[in-house]
Amino acid sequence: MAQPPKRPSSAKPPARPAKPPRLRWDSKPARKPRPDTAPSKGALERKDGEERIAKLLARAGVASRREIERMIADGRVTLNGETVETPATLLKSLHGVSVDGQPVKQPEPTKLYLFHKPANCLTAERDFSGRKTIYDILPKDLPRLMPIGRLDLNTEGLLLLTNDGEFKRQMELPSTGVERTYRARAFGDISQAQLEELIHGIEIEGVRYGKIDANLERRTGRNGWLEMTLTEGKNREVRRVLEHFGLEVSRLIRTRYGPFVLGDMAPGEVGEVRRVDLIEFRNTLKA
Repeated sequence: MAQPPKRPSSAKPPARPAKPPRLRWDSKPARKPRPDTAPSKGALERKDGEERIAKLLARAGVASRREIERMIADGRVTLNGETVETPATLLKSLHGVSVDGQPVKQPEPTKLYLFHKPANCLTAERDFSGRKTIYDILPKDLPRLMPIGRLDLNTEGLLLLTNDGEFKRQMELPSTGVERTYRARAFGDISQAQLEELIHGIEIEGVRYGKIDANLERRTGRNGWLEMTLTEGKNREVRRVLEHFGLEVSRLIRTRYGPFVLGDMAPGEVGEVRRVDLIEFRNTLKA
């Protein structure tokens, strides 16, 4: 068998390309800040005891933080007579802050109410088409309250209400992991095995829904009652998941939000959570 020709001993291996010089961090050119990441005008270096004005206003029950950001963008919030330009403005208190020309009161202790929302009313402050909202039903002697999460027009059951916008936000975040339980009456065919697959989550029309603990309670013919527990609470999540399986939902009731249950509350009934129970619950929430 022929041997490959040997390389002459005088031949040198091809030189390796030189490595590029290693960059030193201290000599790295500084990046130019992008316009959309530059510090907002009016934002200050945080000092002890200071919070963003949007967070303070939300805690005072003025509105949700998102709505307050819109108020600030619209020039509706002032500090000592000057228009606040950014929700990142840092303050120790709301002294001197006004919304729509009205001085903002200092935050009151957080309150939480349970409300049995009836069907056929909106979880909204007002409806320009004249439909009934929860505020048409709630007693007029209650403080200004914001709903924690929403129930759509035809969904009934437990709706939590609070005067604290930061608490509202914390309760609604999926990362907090607060469970919501619903009971649904639906027409159609589905098995317990199909429902148990939801524990892994499901994607419907490009939207990913997290794990759902679902059980078939009872069935009469093709009508059945199902119980579903989830933590995300995306828009119309329960209805969309069940409709994905070909079920027609005729009634949907939220029975639990965290440790708070609907129980035997009558539609339209309101009850306040004891402060000691609220404090105990808040201590269990994830940061």
